[in-house]
Amino acid sequence: MRPGLSSSVYKRMNSKDFVGDPDRADDVSDRLLNLMDQDIGNPSWKPSLPHVCIATVSSSLFGYHLGVVNEPLESISLDLGFTGNTLAEGLVVSMCLGGALIGCLFSGLISDGIGRRRSFQLSALPMIIGASLSASTTSLVGMLLGRFLVGTGMGLGPAVASLYVTEVSPSSVRGTYGSLIQIATCLGLIAALFIGAPVKEIVGWWRVCFWASTVPAAFLALCMEFCAESPHWLYKRGRVAEAEVEFERLLGGPHVKLAMAELSRSERGDEGESMKYSELFYGRHFRVVFIGTMLFAFQQLSGINAVFYFSSAVFRSAGVPSDIANICVGFAYLSGSVVAMLLMDILGRKLLLVGSFLGMAAAMGLQAIAASLSDQGSWHVNLSVGGMLLSVLAFSLGAGPVPSLLLPEIFPNKIRSKAVALCMSVHWVVNFFVGLFFLRLLELLGAQILYSIFASFCLMGAIFVRKNVVETKGKTLQEIEIALLSAV
Repeated sequence: MRPGLSSSVYKRMNSKDFVGDPDRADDVSDRLLNLMDQDIGNPSWKPSLPHVCIATVSSSLFGYHLGVVNEPLESISLDLGFTGNTLAEGLVVSMCLGGALIGCLFSGLISDGIGRRRSFQLSALPMIIGASLSASTTSLVGMLLGRFLVGTGMGLGPAVASLYVTEVSPSSVRGTYGSLIQIATCLGLIAALFIGAPVKEIVGWWRVCFWASTVPAAFLALCMEFCAESPHWLYKRGRVAEAEVEFERLLGGPHVKLAMAELSRSERGDEGESMKYSELFYGRHFRVVFIGTMLFAFQQLSGINAVFYFSSAVFRSAGVPSDIANICVGFAYLSGSVVAMLLMDILGRKLLLVGSFLGMAAAMGLQAIAASLSDQGSWHVNLSVGGMLLSVLAFSLGAGPVPSLLLPEIFPNKIRSKAVALCMSVHWVVNFFVGLFFLRLLELLGAQILYSIFASFCLMGAIFVRKNVVETKGKTLQEIEIALLSAV
């Protein structure tokens, strides 16, 4: 703090300074925001980091449940009596995605109704119950019910995590903290692959895989009791004094008044701007909503989740030990996620997206070529494995993390919450059907045609991004909105 700046500036402001007379509030906010020009520095990242790390446990659970049936699927089908039924196997994989769609659709309503912390705790409950049911079931029906319950928590938790991390993070590290969600998802997926490794040697080990997920879910529910509530949510509920307390806890005392002034101005700017879902499908906002939904559609139609769900079976058919293959998949995913975090604000979102889709198209093309040469020697195995690992790496560099980071940037404040819910719903619907029908299509069409279809979608995704997505690096939200709406 500069010597000439009075320490009384940092005295907590009375709530009426923010919610009283609008003219006076505007004057107060302007005066406080002028303090940003003073050399008081950015808030420290240390106070908020523990809260962000706890929140990302929900994303690690999301990643874990995406991959938990990868290695044990054959053992599960054998023990529960549906061996050889590819539709039943697809349902075991994708039933949680149907539940995730339900959880995602209601995530906004729940998080606004009971708060971010309670929403995290609520998301942990069906994940504990569902995983316990899947672990103890003796029938396909019990497995599917457990997977569906887990899915509702999967849909709710990560959606709230994106919101919570954005609202509790200092602006100087918000992008880095946002990338931790993708890394947490990756670590959860890797954990599922490692825990599932002994399933071939130990009878009934697949049940342990499900029981193991109840521990971090319980940890999330318990630790959230000690985490900060979102100051943004508290302010919307009229609990201004509590919002100030949480800002002080997250940012430090010197930054409370500035944060409250910014929050006050942004909330007044959004007053009276609620809208219906139907308004997303016509008028000037249709273009940005269309871009958001198509980004998530191309993300899933690239075939990446088919790689995650069924990589063990695909590698096994290629003669590669599944435990080695899974380790390589996890390492490629984690490496790409870390690199993407470092490059997001250097190369920009658009370049990462285009490069990612092109890389995935090349990788799927390699797998299609390998499938067509399967009877011409063992070298095609290396080509198939390399193509699969390249697709995971390319995905984690752009198509994986960028869409969820880009959505809040391209959507105007007026439509942001409803548009994000709509786009995430498209994500889950496409994800569900890819998981459900991949094995059946693999049987009917063959690997060569199926991977060629995935490669075509990747190329279409690159072209779509090139023509429709604006670069958001270094731009204000207002500049992005103008750039998108002026093209309508």
